[in-house]
Amino acid sequence: MPTLLITGANRGIGLELTKQYLEQGWDVHACCRKPEKAKELGKLSEADNKLTVHKLNVTKEKQMDKLKKALKNKPVDLLINNAGVYAGNVSSFDKSDDKAWEEAVAVNLLAPMKMMQHFKENIAISDKKIIASMSSKMGSMDDNSSGGAYAYRATKAALNAVMVSAAHDLRPLDITCLILHPGWVRTDMGGPNGEISVEESAKKLRKILDECEITDSGKFFDIDGTIIPW
Repeated sequence: MPTLLITGANRGIGLELTKQYLEQGWDVHACCRKPEKAKELGKLSEADNKLTVHKLNVTKEKQMDKLKKALKNKPVDLLINNAGVYAGNVSSFDKSDDKAWEEAVAVNLLAPMKMMQHFKENIAISDKKIIASMSSKMGSMDDNSSGGAYAYRATKAALNAVMVSAAHDLRPLDITCLILHPGWVRTDMGGPNGEISVEESAKKLRKILDECEITDSGKFFDIDGTIIPW
């Protein structure tokens, strides 16, 4: 069966994607910062031997190196860069917090880049060969009609640029690089007023990932499968 490697798998969309891919029979390597506190993920792991939980703070390269060694020569059909931060304390024009900016850049931008670099070989030897990074419509300059959310918007826009470059650079390996907007989801980050549930978001994301082709590499997909201008 295919193999998924996913970051930020302890809650929200990451946890739901983990559940749904397990239900499809995939082998799943789910990463989170504190596995000992990820109770629901732990219960899933106890119930299904196709799930392996890894300790990974995506800003800690030594932990990423350790994970790379654990997955040496293991094909990874799908890498989902899901871990992210909103950086709400640098959301308004008048706020400038260097540490919050640095965290947003480290988690939202540098971590997906480093995950691609670390696991490129694993993806290249798989059957499906897909890298997907969770972005947001808020990373679209074309869609920005309200301002604010400076760190979040900026890092997601930069992530989009990284993914487009990766789409070109990894094409000789037949690796498809996708940028995904999960919709406005009812999660801790999205809030209780979100338009869709995590279950619906994950289901629609899986549909995009199931149907994508190498010609889609570098595209920015909305949750309904349309392309987002950015």
